[in-house]
Amino acid sequence: MSDPVRAPAQGSPIASAGDEVAAGAAVRTMFAAVAPRYDLLNHVLSLGFDMAWRRATARALREILRRPGSCVADFCCGTGDLTLCLSRQSAGWVVGADFCPPMLTLARRKSVRRGSRARFLAADALRLPFRNDSLDAATLAFGFRNLANYDRGLAEMRRVLKNGACLAILEFSRVHWPVFGPIFRFYFRRVLPRLGAWVSGVAGPYRYLPDSVSLFPDQESLAGKMRMAGFRNVRYRNFAGGVAALHLGEKA
Repeated sequence: MSDPVRAPAQGSPIASAGDEVAAGAAVRTMFAAVAPRYDLLNHVLSLGFDMAWRRATARALREILRRPGSCVADFCCGTGDLTLCLSRQSAGWVVGADFCPPMLTLARRKSVRRGSRARFLAADALRLPFRNDSLDAATLAFGFRNLANYDRGLAEMRRVLKNGACLAILEFSRVHWPVFGPIFRFYFRRVLPRLGAWVSGVAGPYRYLPDSVSLFPDQESLAGKMRMAGFRNVRYRNFAGGVAALHLGEKA
C-alpha cells in the first residue's frame, strides 16, 4: 500500500502550527538531550553515508571556499561535522552557527582536536547575527527541516548572502527507487526510532525524526520554495535514491 499524501509542513512539526517560539525551544531542548551521542548515532544509523554527503556538499562549494578571504557560514551546524569539512577546503573564513549550547560545546572541542580554523557562535537561523549581503555561501546539513518557519529561514539566509552567493541545503527527502523505498521507509519509521532511543537513552528525538521528514517538502517542493524566496539556478542532487538531497541555489 502506498503512503497517504500529506501536505508539506511550513515548519517543524514539533510544536503547534504558528507557535514558532515554542517550536524553537522544543527543538533546542530535544537536541541538547541527545548531544553526547549525536555523532555516534548519526554515523551508525546512516551507515556512515552522512559523512559522505557532507563531503559532497563541501565539494559543491569548493570554488567559493578556495577564494582568499571568502566567508562561509554553516547554519544549524550541530556538532560541526559539515563546518569542519568546509574549513578543510577554505582559504578564507568558515563559521558554524547553532542555537543549542551543548552542540556548540562539542563542535568547539572537535575543532580544537582537529586543528581547525573554523569558528563557532550561538545563533538562531531565523534571526541571524550577520550583516546584509555579507556571506559568500551558506550551508545547512539536516537542520533546515527543524526550523519553525521554512519561508522565514530562507528569507533570512537570503538577506545575509551577497548577490550571486550560494545556499546549499542538505536534507532528508523522498526516496524514489521503487524497491528500496518501502524497505527504507520501514527502517526509518519502525527500526530507527527504537534503535536511536536504545543507544541514546532518549526516545523523543528519534520518534520526531520520521515525522519531521514525512512532512518536509519533497525535492521539487523545496526547490520551488527556494525560487519563491529569491534564489535562481536552483537544482538538486539525490543521494541513495532520495534518502537525502542536496539543493543549491544562488541569491538573485
